[in-house]
Amino acid sequence: MAERQAEHSYAGRSLQVWLGDITAETTAAIVNAANEHLAHGGGVAGAISRRGGPAIQAESDRWIDEHGSVPTGSVAITSGGDLACRYVIHAVGPIWDGGQQGEPEQLRSAVLSSLQAASDRALTSIALPAISSGIFGFPKERCAAIMLRATCDFLDQHPETTLREIHFTNIDQPTTSYFVAELRRLQAADPPA
Repeated sequence: MAERQAEHSYAGRSLQVWLGDITAETTAAIVNAANEHLAHGGGVAGAISRRGGPAIQAESDRWIDEHGSVPTGSVAITSGGDLACRYVIHAVGPIWDGGQQGEPEQLRSAVLSSLQAASDRALTSIALPAISSGIFGFPKERCAAIMLRATCDFLDQHPETTLREIHFTNIDQPTTSYFVAELRRLQAADPPA
């Protein structure tokens, strides 16, 4: 059972941190932390593919056949298969290599691309995991800071977006704690009017 850990209203949108299984989210879209080939074997990708059924991998394979590999910082979209969400947005985050190879910018791009894809489809809600912070090795604390800042920047730059609710959903308490801490920093810097 997912449990909300923190919430903050930013630019009229609800930013929420959840501890739980992203595959159980009921948002219109969930984001998958994918690799460039959309081969959903392990981590979040494996969990989404297993719970969502064979349609997600089949649609991913078709995407690769038609478009080629997904560049780091970009996204591909499939249906939600057997999941409660309508779409899975497959975001390709960077593999951490010390932070001097453009990894922060690539992570930021993956978040912005995910939010733009949801907005382009007039979706009202989305859930994102801590992209690249698992087997790709991106430091979790920096990941949380970059993801939340990118989200706020997106909302500032796209006041017309249909997105109303943005979840940061992770299955483990340590990762979730970094997002809670970052959201609290954001709250302190952006007090209610």
